[in-house]
Amino acid sequence: MAGRIPERFIDDLLTRIDIVDVIQERVTLKKAGRDWSARCPFHDERSPSFTVSPAKQFYHCFGCGAHGSAIRFLMDYDRLEFPDAIEELAARAGLKVEYEGGQRDAPREDVSDLYTVLDAAATFYRAQLARHPDARAYFAGRGLDDETLKRFNLGFAPNQWDALKNALGTNPQRLALLDKAGMLASGDRGGKYDRFRDRVMFPILDRRGRTIAFGGRVFEKDADRTPPPDTRAADARMDVRAEQGEETERKGAGGPKYLNSPETPLFHKGRELFGLWQVRDANQKIARLLVVEGYMDVIALHQFGITQAVATLGTATTSDHAEILFRNSADVYFCFDGDRAGRQAAWRAVESVLPRMRDGRQAWFLFVPDGEDPDSLIRAEGVDGFERRLSQATPLSEFFFAEISKDVSLASIDGKARLAERARPLIGQIPDGAFRDLMIVELERMSGARTVSAVGTAHAGTQGSARPGGGRPAQRSLVRTAVALLVQSPALAAEIQPPWTFSELRQPGVALLVELIRICRERPTLTTGALLEHFAGRDEASSLNKLAMMDLLVDASQARADFVGALGQLDIQTSQQRLDDLIARQLEGGLSDVERDELRQLMVSKPAHRRPQ
Repeated sequence: MAGRIPERFIDDLLTRIDIVDVIQERVTLKKAGRDWSARCPFHDERSPSFTVSPAKQFYHCFGCGAHGSAIRFLMDYDRLEFPDAIEELAARAGLKVEYEGGQRDAPREDVSDLYTVLDAAATFYRAQLARHPDARAYFAGRGLDDETLKRFNLGFAPNQWDALKNALGTNPQRLALLDKAGMLASGDRGGKYDRFRDRVMFPILDRRGRTIAFGGRVFEKDADRTPPPDTRAADARMDVRAEQGEETERKGAGGPKYLNSPETPLFHKGRELFGLWQVRDANQKIARLLVVEGYMDVIALHQFGITQAVATLGTATTSDHAEILFRNSADVYFCFDGDRAGRQAAWRAVESVLPRMRDGRQAWFLFVPDGEDPDSLIRAEGVDGFERRLSQATPLSEFFFAEISKDVSLASIDGKARLAERARPLIGQIPDGAFRDLMIVELERMSGARTVSAVGTAHAGTQGSARPGGGRPAQRSLVRTAVALLVQSPALAAEIQPPWTFSELRQPGVALLVELIRICRERPTLTTGALLEHFAGRDEASSLNKLAMMDLLVDASQARADFVGALGQLDIQTSQQRLDDLIARQLEGGLSDVERDELRQLMVSKPAHRRPQ
């Protein structure tokens, strides 16, 4: 894989991109003084609270708190991963993305070739579907229309051992790419043959609509298959079984009923969702996501107009799945069979989503009747019937407590203690906020035991320690003012030269101020948006964003004077702090000769070292 993208490249990229142009292509902006405004694209609102600052090159919503640079906007609005957002902006600016570690060119060319060969495979399978009436009859029998076949680019892999290989693997390099992309399998004698044969094909797309893998489903009898040219058919089938041992649903002796591509440089099934690209293509804003278990469930729901359905790829819901789901929508519905296996799958989903249940996010669980699936339900009950079922889905909190207490007797102290013991570590994974607090309250109600200390009080302690003390409001405000000025005008860092004596000042925020000055001096082209991007994901990010939005009511000249003046006052406070320290040590009789000289000098200049009023 390619190495890390250098910060200098990101800085240069953001200086070449106008965030107003990027956002205006997706959201209608109106001029509002020096800035631009709009109704926020990330939450429902009637009046505009979304502001884009061309001077600071970042956006902020006063309603929901969404904020960031052009990179963050593409990640949140277009739902791109960080490297993909960089690639998108770089292409816009005519730049080639740089990667550290000497891994810039060759690996990316290879990955690009993998996308090309997989897209070619999808085109091949699509063409084969038009030539095979049995495959078309299968899809017709499942009720799929031509528009749906096109939307999901469904295809057919012929009942041959080398159809794809002969069509695309015309030279050793191409053959190697097919193998690396997971499209070929190996026999005992080392020969390569098509992994997918006699199957209807479901292309799996990434979040940019590129083919990265396939799922294939058998629909004919195994007896119809022809032997491979270079190895025994039985051996080949055993190879397929070994590679796909996790699959449990089988049809006769012909290998798994559903066969997915193996893990490749492009495809990791624990991080991909079938149908997500189609969801994003059909919905400008995704109000909800519905997670189902099968390809055909996703496709049928889309055909009937429920275009928010996705599926995991033959695996349980992972933490990566949960992150992707909530990144795309705040409301997620999990739809599983109502049997034991379905409830186990639902519980694994609970374990994956709990650490990501920040305030504003919601999850529900819908269990379908025995013998049914979303495909059959939507056809039998129609959209209205299916929507009624969704409206009656079980909220995550209700399902959580029902499952965790189902074999516990809450009539006894022992049972209540067991419930508390089971629930505490899971609730402890929930991010701080109202949902976590209410889950704790419900656990206390059910168990009768105090759970706050067991779940964790570190956050509460941090909040308490951060509250302003009675004697130092002016000092705290001075640091905050300096940070705010620097965040809004990073070029101010060039106005001062190291060393900075105030770096030794024992006050909240001083370490952050020193770090900000260092970063801004090392990267002189930084904009406010780029600076905030550097702190994305850190604890300081929220506070810095608020400071970036403060109206300081000063022009550029006054901002420079205020910044230099604030640092000068911090230097004075540092000298006073040193004087206080030396006096305290003198009273203890512990000064060296050098320290006594320093104390005398500080005492002589003491009148100048007054605290700001």
